[in-house]
Amino acid sequence: MLSTRRVLIADDDLEVRSGIAELLTPLGLEILQAESGLEVLDWLARHARDPLDLLVLDMHMPGCSGLEVLTALKLRVGSLPSARRDEVHPLVPTIFCSGRAEPELERRAIEMGAFCFLKKPVRPDHLRGEVLRALESGRAA
Repeated sequence: MLSTRRVLIADDDLEVRSGIAELLTPLGLEILQAESGLEVLDWLARHARDPLDLLVLDMHMPGCSGLEVLTALKLRVGSLPSARRDEVHPLVPTIFCSGRAEPELERRAIEMGAFCFLKKPVRPDHLRGEVLRALESGRAA
């Protein structure tokens, strides 16, 4: 069990978000939820010293897409002096889930450092497996 790990799930569809949370609950994770990319960025800003272990992001959300969240994280951390980069949210391993998985978006997400890109609907065992792999690898986006 990974009981101390914190995962933030962002999806504008409450059913999808709740479903992903329900699938991950047996893993013993602390599950947080957001309905938009802007809410993710706000959470990260307010909890700068309370890092996440994983982001699970929808690609298409109103106001701020999953890719825009990843871009904002990279810009924010990249602009800090190297000695301070670990003091604020380090780049968080990111799994993208999307129902509209265009090959170009998938390519861009992976190029930007996403851990993986899953197409909805995601098989429960596949999602849990990728979450565990991302948490165990410690690979940052």
